[in-house]
Amino acid sequence: MLAAVWGSAFMAIKAGLGDPTNPAYFFDAPVLFAALRFDVAGLLMFGYALRATDRWRPKGRAEWATVGVGAVFIIAGYHALLFVGERGTTSAAAAVIVSLSPVMTTVFARALLPDERLTAVGLVGIALGFVGVVVLSRPDPTNLVGSRFEALVFGAALCFALGSVLTRRIDADLPIETMEAWSMLGGAALMHGFSIGLEEAVPGVPTAEATAALAYLAVVSSALGFLIYFTLLERLGAIEINLVSYVAPAFAAVTGFLFLGELIDAPTVGGFAIILVGFSLVKRRSIRAELWR
Repeated sequence: MLAAVWGSAFMAIKAGLGDPTNPAYFFDAPVLFAALRFDVAGLLMFGYALRATDRWRPKGRAEWATVGVGAVFIIAGYHALLFVGERGTTSAAAAVIVSLSPVMTTVFARALLPDERLTAVGLVGIALGFVGVVVLSRPDPTNLVGSRFEALVFGAALCFALGSVLTRRIDADLPIETMEAWSMLGGAALMHGFSIGLEEAVPGVPTAEATAALAYLAVVSSALGFLIYFTLLERLGAIEINLVSYVAPAFAAVTGFLFLGELIDAPTVGGFAIILVGFSLVKRRSIRAELWR
């Protein structure tokens, strides 16, 4: 479900931002677009936290540190860099760069989370997953590196990987709903500050397409998606949960086909198959336990 709601988010982002050849409503204000997304999502999650938990605000240094990591790295850092970077690079190149997140998570985890190390077979699975994303995306090597836009996307993946590991390392007792709400609102505030510094602006009233894209990103991809993410981060650990960046492109391709008319061809299917093999190697014990139950 997480891969579905986050993979389909790429279709919604494209509807709001467009590209240099076909700019959409928020093309000149990508950070503002991301900030508005988490304004709405944060308020929704804050209301949900008030209803679902008895802790509506963090207490103590560890809980505030968790919120700070989520706001700075997972919400503001990742989304601001990703939204700006996607304006000047191909979606294929961005997909390959973002798919480095599990690899970078493994590196950070080896230094900060010694209990969350993969076996040799698991590392092979991660490598296969990355190969599958490359096959699926088919990036142009001349457009993959050497540009400030690709560097921004890489910075986004780096922020997400580090934020995931740091959140896991702090391991505070703050309810997930409360942590998510405060992280989203804090991250949105940071992005509004970035947007003002960049002097972003949008022309008049949002179009119906931009409004629908923003609503989907806020409610489904953010409020629901991050609730699932932080729940699974606590249950599975940083390395395994960030494998979602390998599976999400499959849903991005399907929703792109259904709503934007993008083609699903043989290399796309082949990429999906390689990703499935890699994922199965990493999760082989869980899959075996389910099959033998």
